[in-house]
Amino acid sequence: MERNFTGIVTRATGSWYEVFAGGRSVRCRIRGRIRLRGVRSTNPVVVGDAVRCLTDEEGEGIIVDILPRRNYVIRRASNLSKESHIIAANIDQALLLATLSEPETAPEFVDRFLVTCEAYRIPVVLLLSKCDLQHPDALAAFRAVYEGAGYRVLEVTAVEGRGVEEVRALLTGRTTLVAGNSGVGKSTLVQAIDPTLDIRIGALSEAHRKGRHTTTFSTMYPLAGGGWIIDTPGIKGFGLLDIDDAELWHYFPEMLRVAPECRFYNCTHTHEPGCAVREAVECGTIAPERYESYLKMLSDDEKYRR
Repeated sequence: MERNFTGIVTRATGSWYEVFAGGRSVRCRIRGRIRLRGVRSTNPVVVGDAVRCLTDEEGEGIIVDILPRRNYVIRRASNLSKESHIIAANIDQALLLATLSEPETAPEFVDRFLVTCEAYRIPVVLLLSKCDLQHPDALAAFRAVYEGAGYRVLEVTAVEGRGVEEVRALLTGRTTLVAGNSGVGKSTLVQAIDPTLDIRIGALSEAHRKGRHTTTFSTMYPLAGGGWIIDTPGIKGFGLLDIDDAELWHYFPEMLRVAPECRFYNCTHTHEPGCAVREAVECGTIAPERYESYLKMLSDDEKYRR
């Protein structure tokens, strides 16, 4: 390994990092000044970052610079309303796993994740996980809402192998973020896609039927079929960050399609006469559930459990 090298961060613990460069991983730490650039994020270096490094006499790497990011997935940091937490950077697509029960994924969580990905132009595929445990009517209703909005929805059951091949085909040659609440089966799915990966898998807490955190830190794994997959810790909530109220509707694809028909060019889609979005909700072209999520994001983002 050369003394100066560039690589990709594949694991971030907050105190040290693994950087993949030259066909191997190098354990690295951060040069102090990177932390002092006025970055609002709780984690200045994240999985997926391209970084410049130096190697010290002991062979340990030092991250000295972060190359410009082409995108990232960001949320409001827990209990730190003025801080952000970047989940991953430089990704080609995201897979959001959701379950309708055992545990239940809140629609607000799904919609906030989708809005953030739309804001940073990251394509998302929704995976209905543990579909063998879900009621068929509930599955159909979920599909109707999100396919109607324009998203691809796949039903997967990693234990039975259902949907695994379709997901594997999506991953080839791409860098993919896998996200979702704890207990929705992220790590189980990743291991089903590539059994050679060493992924921790846990069970639901019997006391509350909620997921336990089995992935402690975000980790980026190379896939046998080509591409990379980023397994993330379970996320309890998803607070939006740096999205103005006036632009929020731009990140609802179904609203963006009909908004040009509104009477007023600066329509907020909340009360104005001649609003094509509200008319679409009334006639069922836009799912009322999605419109309600939009209104909640406008009115009570600070109250949303992060």
